[in-house]
Amino acid sequence: MSTTICFDFGNTRYKAAVFQEDVLQEIVVLVNDEPATIRELMQQFKPGYTILSSVVHHQPAVEDILKEHSHFHKLSHHTKLPFTTPVGKPETIGADRLALCAAATYLFPNSNNLAIALGTCITYNFINVKNEFLGGSISPGLQMRLQSMHALTAKLPLVNMEWNFPLIGYDTKTNLLSGAAWGMAKEIDGIIDAYREKFGNFNVQLTGGDTPHFAPLLKNQIFADPQLIFKGLYAISVYNR
Repeated sequence: MSTTICFDFGNTRYKAAVFQEDVLQEIVVLVNDEPATIRELMQQFKPGYTILSSVVHHQPAVEDILKEHSHFHKLSHHTKLPFTTPVGKPETIGADRLALCAAATYLFPNSNNLAIALGTCITYNFINVKNEFLGGSISPGLQMRLQSMHALTAKLPLVNMEWNFPLIGYDTKTNLLSGAAWGMAKEIDGIIDAYREKFGNFNVQLTGGDTPHFAPLLKNQIFADPQLIFKGLYAISVYNR
């Protein structure tokens, strides 16, 4: 059986997904991108193929190690994709957004798709029935909202997210939690509604670490999959073999 490791280097975490054929077997959270860490992972799983999506300045040695031990592909605007990017500057599209669009196209081909990723920022990514990525929007993620309310005011504290927050906050902490989380949920619903007014029927995919918490807060029907980006990376890896 063929093993593929899909690496996702984001702003807050380095993660890797191990696939046996097209089945996701394991998610590994890496402590860092040191060469020793990458070599250990490669020795443990011995993948035939690897793909890297990175939105950070990772260590250059990472790519050398992956090339040495596997058929390696680095996701970029030069990558052959299962969709087209008729936008102004395709080279500026983040690798993570390309992976999300690939997943949406793979799961729901020839359909209108809105792929939403909850991370440091929220990204909204629209792919039409012609499998064209038309763009979308970017807004602050949950942690960024909480941090900015503290950093840009004189007296509001920095609070950590707790998911048993009330709708009506009863002190400063619960007011901040309610405002950040409910505000984000209503933003997501509002943007989905705006797309529906323009395009009619379409599929909505929601992904990111906070997906299980936000999915119940939304009124719109969605396809929730916290590992969507990895499924997109796997699809791109196969598409480029």
